[in-house]
Amino acid sequence: MRYIVTGGAGFIGSSLAEYLARDHEVVIIDDLSSGRRENLTSLVDNPGVTFIEGSVTDFDLLLEAFQGADGIFHQAAIASVPRSVEMPREANATNAGGTVNVLWAAKECNVPAVVAASTSAIYGDDPTFPKREMMAPTPLSPYAVSKLAGEYYGKVFSDLYGIRTVFLRYFNVFGPRQDPGSEYAAVIPKFITRLLDDKPPIIYGDGEQTRDFIFVGDVVRANILAMESSASGIFNVAGGRRINLNELASILSEITGIHRRPLYEPPRPGDVRDSLADITMASDAFGFSPACALDEGLSKTVAWFRDGGD
Repeated sequence: MRYIVTGGAGFIGSSLAEYLARDHEVVIIDDLSSGRRENLTSLVDNPGVTFIEGSVTDFDLLLEAFQGADGIFHQAAIASVPRSVEMPREANATNAGGTVNVLWAAKECNVPAVVAASTSAIYGDDPTFPKREMMAPTPLSPYAVSKLAGEYYGKVFSDLYGIRTVFLRYFNVFGPRQDPGSEYAAVIPKFITRLLDDKPPIIYGDGEQTRDFIFVGDVVRANILAMESSASGIFNVAGGRRINLNELASILSEITGIHRRPLYEPPRPGDVRDSLADITMASDAFGFSPACALDEGLSKTVAWFRDGGD
């Protein structure tokens, strides 16, 4: 098969591209604004992999790249709540506008299926737990709004043009290759790298906020299961268990063997307080269930950072 991975030099996209490249031809599209060439090191000598440096905002590029594709894994996004709060127009152009471009180019090139990354941020702070796909959206950030718009476009394109679309609402994904360097970085790589530098982890808020973490390898599996199925629609992809950030910091201290009391700073605007997913729909539609326990995934991630990202 010939698959496209947008955002394929990013944390999740590169892991997905690497897995697909074992058995398929893969075209990676990434503008390297947050993705990194180093994430593609293992694929450099693979003759079945093509890398295109470019953005999903470039429609003509997508039209050329999508020719002859059997499916598209759309991972490209500005995937940061704080960054979207600071730059909402940019987030909308890439996330909502880029998704429209991907869907329209798929339609023009007769690509039958698009599996796209969405987000649990769409649920906002609705107090109902666990989060189920039929709940009304309550986005709290431009990022969440832009991803919700992408989901709506996916449904409309499916209804109007017959493209099978699947939008996977990722909860809190973690694992090797997640970039800790940005001020917008996710919590786990920041906690790990600060501990390994013998510094205290920083928690925004009181640390009692909860997250439903899922290892990147399980997210890759969910994408592939969705593409290989006949499913369409919106599905949660998560571990199905929540943990607060104080507990997370404690577990990582045990794994690293480095014990530093967290520093607490004011909460950040747009951050969701609590998160927990019901993953029944993904299980029923394409057989997804997480295979990697939280402690196991955290240990793998710590080992990767300790080895210098190799």
